[in-house]
Amino acid sequence: MVIDTVSASVADRPAVLFDFDGTLANTGNAVVTTVRRVLGAHGFTPEEMGDLRRFIGPPLVDCFRDTCGFAQAEAERVTEEYRAVFAELGPADWPLMPGMAELVADLASAGKRLAVATSRKESSARSMVAALGLTEFEAVIGMNEAAGRHTKADSVRDALAALGLGADDAVLVGDTAHDIRGAHAEGVPCICVTFGAGATADLRAAGADGICTDAPALRAALLGYDG
Repeated sequence: MVIDTVSASVADRPAVLFDFDGTLANTGNAVVTTVRRVLGAHGFTPEEMGDLRRFIGPPLVDCFRDTCGFAQAEAERVTEEYRAVFAELGPADWPLMPGMAELVADLASAGKRLAVATSRKESSARSMVAALGLTEFEAVIGMNEAAGRHTKADSVRDALAALGLGADDAVLVGDTAHDIRGAHAEGVPCICVTFGAGATADLRAAGADGICTDAPALRAALLGYDG
């Protein structure tokens, strides 16, 4: 179901950029479990940890620094600890969201250009996309120090560049206010799904350009029809 109206012009855009965590893949439990294990090793109590779903989507270093009180250098070390633990997991721990494999295939069949624009470390995102069998994506762009990518907006910008397209040619599909801000910073509209980490009220408040509850609704919004 489409909760908030999506502009019909979105379906005319030749490219669709996808967020990864909480949008393409159900990484929520894996992320939360890994963060809990890492913070626990640093002496955090459950009360001090709070709602760990805030780690789903944004850059990990930022979350550890800004919400857990780590200094920058320590946040970077804790992030590496997190990545070492997360690397022990596999696709069974972060499966595709329901209907997303079919949606991606349908978009590709309809001639849409596809790319991933994520705040996840690029090497991790590429290996996870490959492990999930998503061969339709022309580019997987994520955080990459050497490439100067540190924010969601950077990933959106470089995903467009990888496709050889501009902001008017694409829409981003995401699940959090973080995705909306990153897309809008580059002049790209953002349609959000409600099955990820973001609450509907938060998505509206952040200025989502449309909100969909499931893959069929998203398909209709991106292709302009249901059939």
